[in-house]
Amino acid sequence: MSATALDALRVPDELSARVPAEQRGSGRDDVRLLVSRGADVTHRTFRDLPCLLRAGDVLVVNTSATLPAAVAGRLGDESGGEPVVVHFSTRGDDGRWAVELRAPAADGTTGPRPGGPAGAVVRLPGGARAVCEEPLDPAGTRLWWARVLGAPGGGRPVDVPGLLRGYGRPIRYGYTARDQALGAYQTVFALPEPDGSGSAEMPSAGRPFTAETVAALVRRGVQFAPLTLHTGVASAEAHEPPYPERFAVPGTTARLVNAARAGGGAVVAVGTTAVRALESAADGRGVVRAAAGWTDLVVTPRRGVRAVDGLLTGLHEPRASHLLMLEAVAGRDALVRAYGEALNERYLWHEFGDVHLLLR
Repeated sequence: MSATALDALRVPDELSARVPAEQRGSGRDDVRLLVSRGADVTHRTFRDLPCLLRAGDVLVVNTSATLPAAVAGRLGDESGGEPVVVHFSTRGDDGRWAVELRAPAADGTTGPRPGGPAGAVVRLPGGARAVCEEPLDPAGTRLWWARVLGAPGGGRPVDVPGLLRGYGRPIRYGYTARDQALGAYQTVFALPEPDGSGSAEMPSAGRPFTAETVAALVRRGVQFAPLTLHTGVASAEAHEPPYPERFAVPGTTARLVNAARAGGGAVVAVGTTAVRALESAADGRGVVRAAAGWTDLVVTPRRGVRAVDGLLTGLHEPRASHLLMLEAVAGRDALVRAYGEALNERYLWHEFGDVHLLLR
């Protein structure tokens, strides 16, 4: 498969993982593992991960919990109005939320629709209202900043995490077969935040890990370095670069990563979210320092990676911006070879599918 062919690659519908592995008759850690070391590609299962890493290697994991970020509503202040599903993406520093308005479909999924316009009101359960104010990106119309308020007349801000806990469900796209309980979208690393913050979409590269796999890795001498990046929505139809997201890299993680690199160990990020956060805290020489705030970093082959030696990730759509990050880690030729193998061997795509380990 040529580099041009990768750009034009089409993933057949039957290779979309429609339900979690547990509902396909296996365990989370029974999914297949595609392993790329340069042009060398091998086929394993996820339970083999401990034997692919060495004592002194570090796995960098995202501890962000997945929110039930989809809430049904209706446009307009009065009864009736167009039904919509609001995807709550990111909480801004001023208390507003970046939201995406979606059109509900008969099968329980949603489809794209324009956001806004400015002043549009979405009535939500419990008497809450989302008032659209301005697009997040002046060049686009998909995500809008909205203020979430109480019943008309009060106008008081609403506890959105509480609203989501009471009325939300996990974001679901058309390639999945049915709604799933929130637990299907949580990783073993997920930790609740005191303010209820979390990810609109699951940091899915961590999904195959189980307590047993973690224990086997620890026995192997592999260390875990936690960080947090709260993911926003990344609608399957959009294929946009990631928007700014909140992240935090603690000092303990910075020290673990720096010590591993100094000692010859490999630093393997679990997911593109972990790469984005860690690289946002690294200087030009790859030295990581404690950092927190917002990151707008987009990792590309030209920019490269400085603190990461490998990446564990899912299989991404051909037009997804994440492929640029994979290319930055492993190189274009390795990526082309791996995706050709994944198609030939009928690996499963998306958050409930198989995973890919790229090592430099």
